[in-house]
Amino acid sequence: MGKITYKRLKGSQNMRQRLLLATLKSTPVLIEDIHAGDTLPGLRPHEISLLRLFEKLTDDCLIEINETGTKLKYKPGIIVGGSHLVHDCGFSRAIGYFLEPLILLGLFARKTLVIILKGITNDSKDPSVDTFRSTTFPLLRHFGVPSEGLKLEIKSRGVSPHGGGEVHLTIPTVQHLTATMWTDEGMVKRIRGEAFTTRVSIQLGNEMIYAARGIFNRLLPDVYIASDYRKRLEAGNSPGYGISLVAETTSGCCISADTTVSYPRGDEEEDIEDEGKKELIPAADVGEKLASVLLEEIEKGGVVDSTHQGLLFLLCALCPKDVSKVRVGKLSPYGIETLREIRDFLDVQFVIKPDPSTGTVILKCWGSGMKNLSRKTT
Repeated sequence: MGKITYKRLKGSQNMRQRLLLATLKSTPVLIEDIHAGDTLPGLRPHEISLLRLFEKLTDDCLIEINETGTKLKYKPGIIVGGSHLVHDCGFSRAIGYFLEPLILLGLFARKTLVIILKGITNDSKDPSVDTFRSTTFPLLRHFGVPSEGLKLEIKSRGVSPHGGGEVHLTIPTVQHLTATMWTDEGMVKRIRGEAFTTRVSIQLGNEMIYAARGIFNRLLPDVYIASDYRKRLEAGNSPGYGISLVAETTSGCCISADTTVSYPRGDEEEDIEDEGKKELIPAADVGEKLASVLLEEIEKGGVVDSTHQGLLFLLCALCPKDVSKVRVGKLSPYGIETLREIRDFLDVQFVIKPDPSTGTVILKCWGSGMKNLSRKTT
């Protein structure tokens, strides 16, 4: 066996994108100085969990971490996928943190990916599992991913600090993606959403719905926000509530926003019902605020919201050797960092052209020619 040549990187920034792109391109990486300047240096629990997840999906993967956790050697294996897989995502990040790379790996796996993910389904930091189902899956269809194979079932919800959620994810394989010319945002034709409660009164969910509808109904008539009241085993291990909203446009775009309210990590669960306990944000304020956030996302323009910019750029770059052209609002920090990692790993550069008339940005690239060489065809 020949000597392995590693791509050398420093720092902890963009760890998720780096590991994803390294796996897709079969590029061994050596990452040093991981959180080296922090009080607790080394890989974080969610980053180690992500590596273990990649290890489950691939064959012949090699992971070496030094004693302090500040140095990582990662040699990706062949993306196999498969069924009957289970992964505990832990409590430091929500399941949404793992879903984006998981979806892309699943598309280019040898076999259809069927996996159970356990942990936090909804929090205020990562996109909720509801957003992936209502917004991310429709986005994939624009790149030729068949909708009938995509499935995400929420068996139980879990919020911070102690999770307890479980989702069942199915991702079909594709031979290759399809390049897209997607620059028309269209006009918003309806608002859809879902408000959930876990281990709290269902009335909190109703208050979020009424508050959000109070804003949207002034602008358009087609507004429907469902209620998902969970209790007992389906409610996870911590009390909380939240809402996810999506604006659907006439051109097939889905613009989303979501939020969750729960007790922060580190609070004692036993004292949840104590009168002196820190109070959570009123449910009506949560619904009203998130409705305003969604309106701001719509005002920015573009075919996706700011949360999905990174995934959009990754999909464009992973297309066959053909031109993809998309329109987004103001580039988000995550979107910008993703563009840099795409350039470094895939050697794909986007032509970026601001559109002063709309305040949006048009991006165009030539795909990297990514193909699923291991996919079984019949």
